[in-house]
Amino acid sequence: MLDHIFLSVRDLDRSVGFYRRALEPLGIANLHDYDGSSGPAGHPDLKGFGAGGRMFFWLRQGATDGRAVHVGFVADSVATVDAAYAAAIEAGARDNGAPGARTYYDPRYYAANVLDPDGYSIEFVYKSWQHD
Repeated sequence: MLDHIFLSVRDLDRSVGFYRRALEPLGIANLHDYDGSSGPAGHPDLKGFGAGGRMFFWLRQGATDGRAVHVGFVADSVATVDAAYAAAIEAGARDNGAPGARTYYDPRYYAANVLDPDGYSIEFVYKSWQHD
């Protein structure tokens, strides 16, 4: 299980704004800013996103390569996938796979895919068997 991921972005303010809007339907919020000067030499400033008392998705200023990363965010329903996709598109994402079943994985795998402002592949996914 992952604890956290750092994602380098070209324009930190733009990306914070994008992810605030895109992740809101999932209940994920920008909850913490970390001042890199508080850490070891060279530690970057971070903008942290999380939910349920956990910070797990961090943005930092840096070099990007949109082909290098794919991030899947858990949604708690089909409707939440649809809402996150719509919020991301409204916030400036590019479509990379409209909401729908991904039967090539499993008939119960429902997802939507977008490309964020840096071209990273972002997925909102609901796997019914992983929820009560």
